[in-house]
Amino acid sequence: MVAGGGWRFDTVVDAVTEALLDTFLPLVASCRPWTVAQIGQSLDGRIATQSGASHYINGIEARTHLHRLRAVADAVVVGVGTLNADDPLLTVRHVSGPQPLRVVLDPSGRAAPQARMFADGSGACLLIRGEGAGEVRAEGQVRMLRLPTREGRFAPAEVVQALHAEGCRRVLVEGGGLTVSGFLEAGVLDRLHVLVAPMLIGSGRPGLSLPVIDTLEGALRPRCRYFACGDDVLFDLDFGDERGI
Repeated sequence: MVAGGGWRFDTVVDAVTEALLDTFLPLVASCRPWTVAQIGQSLDGRIATQSGASHYINGIEARTHLHRLRAVADAVVVGVGTLNADDPLLTVRHVSGPQPLRVVLDPSGRAAPQARMFADGSGACLLIRGEGAGEVRAEGQVRMLRLPTREGRFAPAEVVQALHAEGCRRVLVEGGGLTVSGFLEAGVLDRLHVLVAPMLIGSGRPGLSLPVIDTLEGALRPRCRYFACGDDVLFDLDFGDERGI
């Protein structure tokens, strides 16, 4: 074992290669479906300033790690708030690899039709909308799927099941904080990658927001490994136990 709980391989490799093997081998070698979330934040747990500025809290190595996650996933999921605020492409442009299906959770039909991913030609997009929301106005490579909502939200387990039915067995939940928190609270995550930058923002939008607990006995205590990722630190949190990877 090495610092952080990783494995040392018999073959002589450098530390970066060893960390990559430690991090990605459980994902690419698993025959089971998996759902992994990723979130990048400051030391004090912020993913953006109060005004929403977030480019870039994490360094290029951390952003490259995120693109590697996209490349090993079948689908990458973001909420409509992230789509409208950040206008992400959700491509694998920092690494070589296949482009995942880009999925937007849009329960009430708020997705901006001019979003870049809807017309950039980089790959397919799936817009998941509530049963009462409007039709898709975006053009290009966009399909729509209807799911029921409860109190204006999708059930994360039903989203995962729907993506499995689409042939997407490896699901990356990328953002924003409320979406990742919802999947974590629902207990559908096998792993959570938290990339922490050596930065103190002091105010702004929190990364994770979970229900209030009264004592620390109610805190989540996943198995944890950690790796250097440029100037950032990657915490690989394992919730999988017998379900996962």
